[in-house]
Amino acid sequence: MAVETHQVRRNRLAVELRQRGSGPVRLAKSTSNLFRDRGSIPRQMLNVSTFRHVLDVDAARGTVEVEGMTTYEELVEATLAHGLMPAVVPQLKSITIGGAVSGVGIEASSFRYGLVHETVSEMDVLLASGEIVTCTAKNEHRDLFFGLPNSYGTLGYILKLKALTIPVKPYVRLTHIRIPDTDDFFASLQDWCTEGTDFVDGTVFRRNDHYLTVGRFVDEAPYTSDYTYLDMYYRSIPARSEDYLTTHDYLWRWDTDWFWCSKNLYVQNALMRRLLGRKRLNSITYQKVMRWNGRVGFTRTLSEWFGYHSESVIQDVDIPIENAPGFLDFFHREIGIKPLWICPVGHPPSDSAYPLFPMTADTLYINFGFWDVIRERQERPAGYYNRQVEEAVVDLGGIKSLYSSSYYAEEDFWSLYGGKTYRELKQRYDPDMRLNDLYQKSVLGQ
Repeated sequence: MAVETHQVRRNRLAVELRQRGSGPVRLAKSTSNLFRDRGSIPRQMLNVSTFRHVLDVDAARGTVEVEGMTTYEELVEATLAHGLMPAVVPQLKSITIGGAVSGVGIEASSFRYGLVHETVSEMDVLLASGEIVTCTAKNEHRDLFFGLPNSYGTLGYILKLKALTIPVKPYVRLTHIRIPDTDDFFASLQDWCTEGTDFVDGTVFRRNDHYLTVGRFVDEAPYTSDYTYLDMYYRSIPARSEDYLTTHDYLWRWDTDWFWCSKNLYVQNALMRRLLGRKRLNSITYQKVMRWNGRVGFTRTLSEWFGYHSESVIQDVDIPIENAPGFLDFFHREIGIKPLWICPVGHPPSDSAYPLFPMTADTLYINFGFWDVIRERQERPAGYYNRQVEEAVVDLGGIKSLYSSSYYAEEDFWSLYGGKTYRELKQRYDPDMRLNDLYQKSVLGQ
């Protein structure tokens, strides 16, 4: 059977949506990297699972044309075959490129290329009315082009986009540098962002135990390490000052153990890893287990049996680099989760601002990623630790991603996430409110 073209599939989807008439709509999809509860309000499900094709890799222009539901695992496979990679490849294979744009996507190349949405030059967006519009930075839908990032599908669904690619070499040489002093760590990180290297990120294992990791493409490697089975990448960071990975394995170095979160599924034990096998050690497997646990509440019930109260603190926050030492000090003092992932992030120029995820011009941001559960005997108010994080981020001039639990009051939320602009976009592109608004989805979980 001949494979249907993108045009045929998108036309059929648009007709299907129009024929459904009024009523709230939600995407039906097999993958999600959201870590917040979803409401039970009945919604019509729109199946977009077929929109996962890489349509064109243009090596000469350095671009890839791809459908929105394509996972980065599929996208990387297609681009590497041409000696290219997407300019920013988020860490988990199950993340879709459309999700990384309508949410926020980041990796160790972000110091140079910014967030995923800053590498996109064109998008075809399905609106709630069934209309499909093409938006770029300069056409009549430029407001949607800049407004869609961090909208989480509340303004429309990305069916196709064009993104920047960069040339690669076969291997990446890693240098792990231990820098005990916090101020020195962030100063060194900022210096490396101007050194012409290819990748920069870091890991904080505990107070005064910071590691800066610098990656460079190379044509040859004396050896390559394998962190896809029994060995764990994050444990190699303090153990060796230099390492070599294939470019493919570098891009997925964090995926095998979901950074270090596989510990919560007890698969950092060698026997468990052998029982699972190499093919099951990845974020896709862990995501399925996490969804199951969210439905049945197994770990929550277990904690209650043993008299513990727990709170998931799963967040990524971006802090201006001058305030990064202050945030890290607060985090060690009040939250205490470890390790933390550190990633420097560039930003759009002032004339290309993204209003729903605003970043100050001429400022390097530091992304702090921390993902764990705090368990203690003392019962706390709902969101006790997450609220502290949100307050610290605001006080230090930063901004928080919305893929997980948020607790903002509505007025505060809209002051942080472009409320006036969002209302204007909603009025133009979803006047009948068939899609949730961003506050309902991100904070109320509707």
